[in-house]
Amino acid sequence: MSFEPKILSFLCNWCAYAGADLAGISRFQYPPNTRVIRVMCSGRIDPAFIPRTFLAGFDGVMILGCHPGDCHYISGNIQAERKIAFLRKLLADEGIGGERLLLDWVSAGEGQRFAELTKGFTELIRSLGPFPVTEEMEGKLRAIHASLAGEKIRWMVGKAPELMEKENVYGERVDAERVGEVLETTVREELRKNRILIFLEAGTMTAKEISKKLNLSLKETLPLLVSLVGEGGIGFDPSEESHYPRYVRSG
Repeated sequence: MSFEPKILSFLCNWCAYAGADLAGISRFQYPPNTRVIRVMCSGRIDPAFIPRTFLAGFDGVMILGCHPGDCHYISGNIQAERKIAFLRKLLADEGIGGERLLLDWVSAGEGQRFAELTKGFTELIRSLGPFPVTEEMEGKLRAIHASLAGEKIRWMVGKAPELMEKENVYGERVDAERVGEVLETTVREELRKNRILIFLEAGTMTAKEISKKLNLSLKETLPLLVSLVGEGGIGFDPSEESHYPRYVRSG
């Protein structure tokens, strides 16, 4: 049987959605594989939406907004570009495949462009095949979603533009590269901690067992466990009589 991909598209209300409407009115041909969600601005797209989309059974995600310089909210599309570039790298680092996520621009008068982008992306996803639904992949997506939806990452993503564009009380601006490094380090740490929480859903584990599943050294894993214990996310299983302590999810 031939594979027909399921694609979810987030379209900016003012440009891309109007472009899609024009494509329909003009009877431009494009594959019927996409389901559309209209949003007021591409900058409204929360990165946490994307792993949830894959978990819901979609094979690809397409985000279309106004061309740079034409955003009805001034810089919404630029913010979207920053967030999606970061998310694509995160997905690629986890072996999920950033190519299944497309961000592009379509104006209200570009019905033909909308049809061409939809056709091209559908063909790409068809060539990649169905999104690989495995236990490991599901765990990674859940961990990514939990990390991106967490308060710490939300605060950092929200404050990043302000930190780079506005001066502090000393007349200084934070270097964009430095902001990116701190954000990437924090997300990686939160991702690993959330993966540990998901591992412990199946039962208790030792630090050595957890480090093996994370493909990290014990030295790298222990600070994550200490942090989770301090946050109240995990604890020690008092019922286990073992030479090595076993960790269990709290609550």
